Amino acid sequence: MVKFNDDRLDGIFSALADGTRRRVLADLEQGAASVSELARPHAMSLPAFMKHLRVLEDAGLIARAKDGRVVNCTLSPEPMRAASDWLARYEKFWNGQLDSLARYLYHEEEVHPWKTEAPEKNQPPLNSGSGGASTPPSNASGAPGRTRRR
Repeated sequence: MVKFNDDRLDGIFSALADGTRRRVLADLEQGAASVSELARPHAMSLPAFMKHLRVLEDAGLIARAKDGRVVNCTLSPEPMRAASDWLARYEKFWNGQLDSLARYLYHEEEVHPWKTEAPEKNQPPLNSGSGGASTPPSNASGAPGRTRRR
């Protein structure tokens, strides 16, 4: 497995942060494609699209090769694997935390079961801070404000 430093991971996650670039990677899952084929479904100029390809290439997520006048792009899976490995470390942490939370909530439910009784009539709701009824806000608007002279 290749080890990536923090700068390399920053570039990978920065490249993955944009929807256009993620769609390009999804298109390349089917195999190599030319730049014009990749750019076709995106509503942007070719120079703007080329900037997205440059970011992907700088992150190592794609490789470009020129064949005559056609530039083909291919997916490079190794950086994606490094990002996945980095995320997997935290997935273990969060799964452990969520399991702990589930055990706590299960224990609390056993000790203090939820009350399912309906409140009696003429009783204020339990979450109300006061026993009295409040008036709903007015829907009428106030007097018109000053208008600007033209």
